[in-house]
Amino acid sequence: MSGARTSRITSYTHDGLTFDVRDEGPLDGTPVVLLHGFPERSTSWRHVAPILHARGIRTFAPDQRGYSPGARPTRRRDYRMRALAGDVVALFDEIGTPVHLVGHDWGAVVGWLLAAERPDLVRSWTAISVPHPTAFLQAGLTSTQALRSWYVALFQVPLLAELSARVAGGPFDHALRGSGMTEEEVARFRTEMVEDGALPHALGWYRAIPLSADRSMTSSRVGVPTTFVWSDGDTAVARSGAERTRQHVDGPYTFDVIEGATHWIPTQEPERCAAAILARVESA
Repeated sequence: MSGARTSRITSYTHDGLTFDVRDEGPLDGTPVVLLHGFPERSTSWRHVAPILHARGIRTFAPDQRGYSPGARPTRRRDYRMRALAGDVVALFDEIGTPVHLVGHDWGAVVGWLLAAERPDLVRSWTAISVPHPTAFLQAGLTSTQALRSWYVALFQVPLLAELSARVAGGPFDHALRGSGMTEEEVARFRTEMVEDGALPHALGWYRAIPLSADRSMTSSRVGVPTTFVWSDGDTAVARSGAERTRQHVDGPYTFDVIEGATHWIPTQEPERCAAAILARVESA
């Protein structure tokens, strides 16, 4: 890497796919990559990013594989974790310098892998909502985590989730509301995911889980400065996995609990989310 890019990045290519990027904030700002989760897109950072920009941060928020219109392969194997991580490394290459990485939900899953395996590219790591993969698996054996992850099994059934989301106000929308999404957030889901055609491809992340088995993904330890942000009102992630995450981080570590918040931290608790990111970036 020869140095940070001084022109805007609106898209980039990798693996024959084209990814859209929201590149915002001061051009000479500290680069921070923001990875969204499911079922949201890069707009999930719309309240967090301006707070970061005001503190001299330049943010890069991609619509990831399955979400960008130009990056929607149809095969299940195209959504294996290694492919998803490779997409983000390609963005790092476009930026031209190591970055501070942030990920929410599935974006956190990708981020844990990159933080462990590419410390040369990741200056610091802020994970939001989803713990280290090993801690998550351990929690599934010792807590309510397996029950909380019931939807993962349902998503494996072809077309079931797509059909449940077809009608506004149907079962999929109901489940999102039950997880804590607001009416505005559910409406955005319908626009960005259902009407835009992203949902069947985004579900590929779940359907490729059986193909992503790789011991290094759960055994890798993280050495970069790390912050994990979790909310005690999260219906999808149990406290057990959140608390176990410290065991898998060798570098400086902060565990930040947001009380009373739902899983949707970036959209519903943007100030707390941005504060955690800034604290980690500035400490590194």
